Amino acid sequence: KIAEMKTGEGKTLVATMPLYLHGLIGRIKGTGVHLVTVNDYLARRDRQWMGPVYESLGLSVGVIQNNMNPQERKPEYAKDIVYGTNNEFGFDYLRDNMVFRPEDRVQRGHYYAIVDEVDSILIDEARTPLIISGPVEYSSSEIYRRMKPVAEQIVRRQVQFVNQILFQAENLLKKGKQFEAAEKIIQAKRGMPKAKKLFKLLQEPGVMKLVDKVELELMKEINIGGEKTKKIKQLEEELYFVVDERSHSVEFTEKGRAEVEKREKGLFALPDLATQIAGIDSRKDLSPREKFYEKERIYREYAEKSDKIHALKQLLKAYILFEKDVDYVVMDGKVIIVDEFTGRLMPGRRWSDGLHEAVEAKEGVKIQRETQTLATITIQNYFRMYEKLAGMTGTAATEAQEFWEIYKLDVIQIPTNKPVRRVDYPDIIFKTKKEKYEAVINEIERWHKRGRPILVGTTSVEVSELLSRLLKRRGIPHQVLNAKHHEREAHIIARAGQFGAVTIATNMAGRGTDIKLGKGVVKAQECAIRTPNPTPGVTCPEDPKKCIAEGVPCGLYVIGTEKHESRRIDNQLRGRSGRQGDPGSSRFFLSLEDDLLRLFGSDRVVDLMERFGSKDEGPIESALVTKALERAQKRVEMQNFQIRKRLLEFDDVMNKQREVIYGLRNDILDGKDLRELILHTYIEELVDEKIEQYITGSEKDETWDLDSLRGELAYYFLADFMAIEEASTKNELRKIILDEISSLYKEREDAFGEEKMREIERIALLTTLDQAWREHLYALDHLKEGVYLR
Repeated sequence: KIAEMKTGEGKTLVATMPLYLHGLIGRIKGTGVHLVTVNDYLARRDRQWMGPVYESLGLSVGVIQNNMNPQERKPEYAKDIVYGTNNEFGFDYLRDNMVFRPEDRVQRGHYYAIVDEVDSILIDEARTPLIISGPVEYSSSEIYRRMKPVAEQIVRRQVQFVNQILFQAENLLKKGKQFEAAEKIIQAKRGMPKAKKLFKLLQEPGVMKLVDKVELELMKEINIGGEKTKKIKQLEEELYFVVDERSHSVEFTEKGRAEVEKREKGLFALPDLATQIAGIDSRKDLSPREKFYEKERIYREYAEKSDKIHALKQLLKAYILFEKDVDYVVMDGKVIIVDEFTGRLMPGRRWSDGLHEAVEAKEGVKIQRETQTLATITIQNYFRMYEKLAGMTGTAATEAQEFWEIYKLDVIQIPTNKPVRRVDYPDIIFKTKKEKYEAVINEIERWHKRGRPILVGTTSVEVSELLSRLLKRRGIPHQVLNAKHHEREAHIIARAGQFGAVTIATNMAGRGTDIKLGKGVVKAQECAIRTPNPTPGVTCPEDPKKCIAEGVPCGLYVIGTEKHESRRIDNQLRGRSGRQGDPGSSRFFLSLEDDLLRLFGSDRVVDLMERFGSKDEGPIESALVTKALERAQKRVEMQNFQIRKRLLEFDDVMNKQREVIYGLRNDILDGKDLRELILHTYIEELVDEKIEQYITGSEKDETWDLDSLRGELAYYFLADFMAIEEASTKNELRKIILDEISSLYKEREDAFGEEKMREIERIALLTTLDQAWREHLYALDHLKEGVYLR
């Protein structure tokens, strides 16, 4: 089950009871139980807080931290109850399946786990699989540097073209040619969705509604026929490339290919491998060796062109879709990803499929050597390994369907101990971001003067730093908590409820830390807006009528500066205020330029925004807008659910393979004598395969290619195998070969000693298995890339 408990309702304490019960069972089973948190600080803190409870009841408690080495981890995992993060537990599982000695494994199985902040771990982080990577044998990192000028050139051409068609659209609107203007704007959206001139044009009265209407008509035509209409194709073919911002994809048009091939001749003329290979095989003038080299040449040519096209597409994504200080930051000459859900930096994490290398090339920093996957598992499949799984969070109800479908977990909402006295005001929406930020600063200044603590939530580092600069100009003291200051996270968040405190936090930074209200913040005995007959000085220190008109002047005030794709993240931000029956309030300040409105805003929002016809009408504050935005968020949540589901479907196939490989690997690690397995399974299979390859017929004749067979066997076993010339039947040939290999094996064993030989067997098998698994994962990575190239 998943327990939905609001902020400050005692999740940390509640977990002690099921953990203790299952800790007793885990001690009998020899597995231990896990409490999974979102960061090292919370794991360490909760172990310090709750450890004495378990220890007084006779159970041992451990904690796993990121900076621990394997020797430090193993004794912690040996304890009855272990605190740690999802990443540490997941990566330790993968590392345990890469060790060469049984005693180097640190985990003791997966019996029971409670996942704290379960929505963050099992939903938000489920789009990114856990990957242990290493450098590839042959790196293509240099391609990104070589293709960068080509990408920059085609981006410049696209920018010029889009600006030109937007200028034409403006003129068409002035002439009353609305349909033609809308087509031009749609074309610009597909070419440069984040162009500032495009934003400006869409804010003109009636333009957004017109564009949505025309685009809907064109999309209907596409859906009916299954293919794009002639008009859509025409609009797209005039661009150099087409951008789909929602799916984060970029596709070249014929015009774009032609532009690229001015610098990279014949780049898009990929050879037809099947036809060319068939042609080589049919040539009688080539020897087998010459055919092999000719095929290698064709494969190499195909691979080089594919790598260049892939690198070029990733560079375009880096320039068009990924923004510095929003999606990533550059620190110490490195590109570091910013977690879109928490705003935290993720050092060590890299985007896959060459995207990280493309961003490094764009920023002009050193391009790190391309990596390949050595071991991987999705968050979903890792946690589905536990016999029993449970979770806790303040916000789970909106994702109840996914929790059940993927993990078979029910969500139970636990009522709060005291009624929630927080007032959630309707969203207020502005025309531009500039107007929105101005209103946010005014709101902060107004309440700061009255000593009220304020928490401002932003969706990016860039916005948090912009608001910080604006507050400095007004002389308002404040704290900034974003991806660049995560080490001060808990300390800053804990003080955010003090009198007069202003805190700017990127997304859900500081999650798991309660904001307790300081002295003088709750000035009234009771929240005036919740009281039927408010009394001055008792329920409110000011005139109650004025208080109700202006909003509650006590408790923490949460200001959201942009809606997240997920309603749950917004609810988490709101839930910072009003803990344990404290008074408080929240409000979101939005603009038409916000990503959610721009990408997923419904026709209803557009209709409401038509009220911006004249500048003096000001912003809209309406429950209708809030409802319309919720519907937009539901659509995005469903889209993101489908992404996670597709990732899981792909990993489910690999999961069966992983279970077989890791099962075999553990058998090898735990096996005392591998001699029989090697001699009578693997070596016999290899010998049978080579005999089938070079020997036809059961009786010896001129078709037997003994020289080639002897050459192959010599390569594997370092012996001449001259005795095979004496064989007259296939069965006799097989017996001679296996007897000689068995004799060679005994010689090696006598030379090394039995104990050393067992160790060599284990290492040889594990090394071979790991290499084959790595190559398989590498092939799967390229298979995924190939699907995207189609």
